[in-house]
Amino acid sequence: MGTIELRFFSSLQPIMKARGYGFPAHLEIGSSITPHDLLLKLQLSDTQVEAIMVNGKVHDLCAVIMPGDRVALIAPGTPGPYRVMLGIKKQ
Repeated sequence: MGTIELRFFSSLQPIMKARGYGFPAHLEIGSSITPHDLLLKLQLSDTQVEAIMVNGKVHDLCAVIMPGDRVALIAPGTPGPYRVMLGIKKQ
């Protein structure tokens, strides 16, 4: 069994804080989990999350998240000058 470090940004922060998650949160995932299954586990819809970053890189919903990974959930419209560079928004 293993855990991931999980961070939530923008409009996701108050939602997850109300559900008892800290910042960062540490979440038990077992041996691995996909971003899709992570959203299901957290009871978040894919419309609430614009991007999922694993260890600093944007990943799709089929990627594999392993214990020890750092995961960030980015809400739609989160501001930032590096959105294109990070791959969150296409040019």
